[in-house]
Amino acid sequence: MTVKQLACFLIITSCLVLYDKSVSSQTFMATDGYVEFVSTAPLLEFKGTSNNLAGLINLETKEVDFFVDLASLDTGNRRRDRDMRQQYLETEKYPFAEFKGMLTTEFDPDIEGEQPATVEGDFTMRDISRELTVSGSLEATDGGIRVRAGWTVKLEDFNIDRPRVLFYELSEVQTINIDILLKSQNED
Repeated sequence: MTVKQLACFLIITSCLVLYDKSVSSQTFMATDGYVEFVSTAPLLEFKGTSNNLAGLINLETKEVDFFVDLASLDTGNRRRDRDMRQQYLETEKYPFAEFKGMLTTEFDPDIEGEQPATVEGDFTMRDISRELTVSGSLEATDGGIRVRAGWTVKLEDFNIDRPRVLFYELSEVQTINIDILLKSQNED
């Protein structure tokens, strides 16, 4: 586990302390999920990915909380990564992006297969929060829940300017997709 993953784990674990132990069997979390953003512009499509998505779902309270260390995003191009982190995301000042909200659909962990899910909450990046409704799916697995979801964000909503040189190579709207297997925090 890296230092950043450990920090994410500690943040999530501190959230668990707030929950009653009788609810812990309804709490699922992980620190090794997958997140990607996809930029589709007229001249170029590229994506940034990370396997450091941390997440938590509490089925009792219906709370959800997912976040990623933005410095862990990798586009496959070192110069683009450096510019993205330093000039646009300013990861030293704003290290995380987070979605925190409430599950608004029912989920039955005893049903096999994917179940449609919707959450409503706030997506926060660069200390700016925007209300979002996110659709995806939840799937019960042996000892966990797989979460898959996607949504779009506008760069201007988070005060991120598109680089002038790459104006036609970077879309104003970014698609974000997540895939994470949350494990039960059941206290035996």
